[in-house]
Amino acid sequence: MSHQLRLISNKTTNLLLLLFTLLPTMVAPECTVDEDTTTTTSHETLKYKIAAMLTILFAGGIGVGIPQLGKKVEALNPDNDIFFMIKAFAAGVILATGFIHILPDAFQHLTSPCLPHDPWGKFPFAGFVAMTSAIGALMVDTFATSFYKKMHFNKQKARQVVDVESVTGATIDDHTGHVHVHAHATDGHAHGSIHELELIRHRIISQVLELGIIVHSVIIGLSLGASQNISTIKSLLAALSFHQFFEGMGLGGCISQAKYKSVSTAMMAIFFSLTTPIGIAVGIGISTIYKENSATSLIVEGILNSCSAGILVYMALVDLLAADFMNPRMQSNSRLQLGANVSLLLGAGCMSFLAIWA
Repeated sequence: MSHQLRLISNKTTNLLLLLFTLLPTMVAPECTVDEDTTTTTSHETLKYKIAAMLTILFAGGIGVGIPQLGKKVEALNPDNDIFFMIKAFAAGVILATGFIHILPDAFQHLTSPCLPHDPWGKFPFAGFVAMTSAIGALMVDTFATSFYKKMHFNKQKARQVVDVESVTGATIDDHTGHVHVHAHATDGHAHGSIHELELIRHRIISQVLELGIIVHSVIIGLSLGASQNISTIKSLLAALSFHQFFEGMGLGGCISQAKYKSVSTAMMAIFFSLTTPIGIAVGIGISTIYKENSATSLIVEGILNSCSAGILVYMALVDLLAADFMNPRMQSNSRLQLGANVSLLLGAGCMSFLAIWA
């Protein structure tokens, strides 16, 4: 009896030792690569990738092009109340893109078990880089606006000096008439200055916003192009088409307000539309050597996604939402306020819903 108890005790001890030995491997995360359970060939995945390039190119082009129809469609005119609601919807899309799509991916990449714990596991680099990027976007926004304002006012001063010299050079008999004309000219310059400063502001916003969107678009295109999983490519194809369409509407609205010349507008729209397809093409080219869970890939993608998230969140909150929601025109119109808030929630909600697939 005692011998049996001794055997049971030894077996229990050995079992406990085995459990304690295996416990760290059970708890500790493993660096694994997702394998595709479906048998696929490069030729099969290439067909889906080419379809993704064309579909996303079309969706992005339509999205960024719709707000440019404001000259022909009254509802899309930047001076129309409906445009405020369209912009609020697009801002909600961009905000959700930063918070729901990009930032979680950045945290996932930079906290991956495939990276060494020191330093990546000891500090929230994704949040830090996003915060730094938002501050950087603020600085670029501020300095660029200040620089262009100074340039503009220097030109205005030069014009005023010329006007004053033309007035003082006149005869005494005609002096009163000249002063009267000059006063009206100065008033015209003041109105023109306000209009030009607004254009400068909108142009800076559109350029910084496009920079943030393009960084993310290249990354997601690269991920799709390098993937060999058909189910992943299919889900990304649908989600990214809507993604680029809505982001294009947001960017297109800003470009429309900036009132660029036709060539500049076309270049910005084409550049936005091509970034994701170009990313897919690059991903296809490096798919044989690209390793999704390599330390280099995780760090580069994580940092770039963090940068993009910080820029987009800043732009959506400060340059798009705060600028429009604090506008006297909206503040004095309750129906417009309600419509803009509903549009904002719809935009953020639709983009957040897409996170189920991508």
